Amino acid sequence: MKKSSLFSAVTGLLLLGAISAVNGQDQMNVLKLKSAKDLHAFFKYTGNDVLLIAGHRGGMVKGFPENSIATFENTLKHTPAFFEIDPRLTKDSVMVLMHDATLDRTTTGKGKLSDYTYAELKQFRLKDAEGNVTDFPIPTLSEVIEWGRGKTILNLDHKDVPLEMTAALIRKHKADAFVMMTVHKPEEAAFYLKNNPNSTFSAFIKTKAEFESYQKAGIPFTQLIAYIGPTVKPDNQELYSLLNKAGAMAMISAASSYDKLKTAEERKAAYISIAKDGASIIESDYPIELAEAVKGFIKKDSPKQKFFGKSR
Repeated sequence: MKKSSLFSAVTGLLLLGAISAVNGQDQMNVLKLKSAKDLHAFFKYTGNDVLLIAGHRGGMVKGFPENSIATFENTLKHTPAFFEIDPRLTKDSVMVLMHDATLDRTTTGKGKLSDYTYAELKQFRLKDAEGNVTDFPIPTLSEVIEWGRGKTILNLDHKDVPLEMTAALIRKHKADAFVMMTVHKPEEAAFYLKNNPNSTFSAFIKTKAEFESYQKAGIPFTQLIAYIGPTVKPDNQELYSLLNKAGAMAMISAASSYDKLKTAEERKAAYISIAKDGASIIESDYPIELAEAVKGFIKKDSPKQKFFGKSR
């Protein structure tokens, strides 16, 4: 082969490799859910399930602010995940994502979110967890819902948005296949079910008494996941047994507990302890780090693998 031909061939292979690497980085891990029935099946406890990763507010990585589409996309480039997010109301009743009632910690703005119209909020930019200003704006919930369609699941925490408004927005976007609501008591779940029998929940069920209150209210456990608390403790075993027998997955959130540990090694050990404890879902501020730590617990032969895929 002539030198020029060899050079061309090598150059072509290097270019192809570079393109493949870039494409690989651009790919996102997605959840393939087409209906509320799929969502219920995805979360139903079967005993042969995929350990699920939940990104608390999307995740915390330098340059990527919480509650932003850019952060959700960055997380999905590394791992399948669903996201707990925080809708709040502006002065003119637009639902935007913001954990705090004030703008100071997470944006370039100052004061109460509710004192600003959505048009006024557009001047501000989001900050990452270290306080660095990014180019990312404050997103509306509607924008995030349309972004999330065909990619992930959105778990809407309950801040200051009335239940009626949340139910109406999900209905407007026809999003019950991938949007669920956090509920703190069975009465909230019952309200949503009255509006839409296909509703799905992340329910606070930290005790046997709370489990029994949902049971007494007739809330279907096959349409919820149960947040049982932030730590591994002996009492969890009774809840795992009750919830799993009823068809519900149990979630432990490390966001307020083990995510506060100083080193990645300490956090990894804690994440593994949660997986060993019996949780079906782990929520974290560090979903990318978490996914790497518990990859050995992901069942490759679970029938639920059909819900996982790749997309650009």
